[in-house]
Amino acid sequence: MWIFLNNRFVPREEARISVFDHGFLYGDGVYETLRIYHGQFLLLERHLDRLRHSCDQIDLLLPIAKEQWPSLLTELLRRNQLLEASIRITISRGEGELGLEPSLCAHPTVVVLAKPFAPYPNVLKKEGIRLELVGIRRNPLSAQSPRIKSLSFLNNILAKQEALRAGGFDALMLNIEGEISECTTSNLFYVREGTLRTPSLACGILEGVTREIVKTLAQEAGMVVEEGRYKPEELFQGDECFITNTSMEIMPVRQIGNHTIGSRCPGPMTTKLQGLFSQHLKRFLTQPPCLPDG
Repeated sequence: MWIFLNNRFVPREEARISVFDHGFLYGDGVYETLRIYHGQFLLLERHLDRLRHSCDQIDLLLPIAKEQWPSLLTELLRRNQLLEASIRITISRGEGELGLEPSLCAHPTVVVLAKPFAPYPNVLKKEGIRLELVGIRRNPLSAQSPRIKSLSFLNNILAKQEALRAGGFDALMLNIEGEISECTTSNLFYVREGTLRTPSLACGILEGVTREIVKTLAQEAGMVVEEGRYKPEELFQGDECFITNTSMEIMPVRQIGNHTIGSRCPGPMTTKLQGLFSQHLKRFLTQPPCLPDG
């Protein structure tokens, strides 16, 4: 396995960062996850823009120019002989002395990993998953903007742990106002009275790339899409529900805690959107400079 570390490609065995790296010490850094379909990148420019935005929000230098990323990522795929893959880009503040001051770190640390894509079991897409409404609240906007894909993930980890202990697939988190926000690594949609609804960005959610694709496809298909502030009780009365992210695409939700959502899972609107996603996927893919061998 080859890894891009700072300015060179190294074998996994040689990929090391300092114990004084502020990403390790303080979670000071950002990341981005990309999906690769047969050597092509899903909305690469959108992911790179979000990475840049995350860096800008914490005054972190992104040492690789936007136009350099396609060739770098393609070379990483080539070296690892991957066509179906997930890529994780991590940018940390870098190595420095102990202390919170960003100026202690002279150079950011860049780590880019590529691994074979492992799809979720088909049974989950056919039967849906169970979410748990957890007590851990999403970080408020006034504390840490969700638009920053931060390495400090403890808020989500605590929520995931609570959900797993209750037997759920993932956690559904509320914001401090008691409104639905998102799951630990995904956005949420639900259908009620023929309207596709999803929490607005004002609820403290990450502006997911797959979330934007789903909204676009739904609107093009004539579906009514609404972004707003919703209480859990409204969701429990929904006709269907699903979550989205880069890896799972569109995942149906059959149950939230003891509440069954709708009469069938996946519901008709969820099924239609799954089909539209597959049908229109090529629209959202970026051809790399060159394809990996094999």
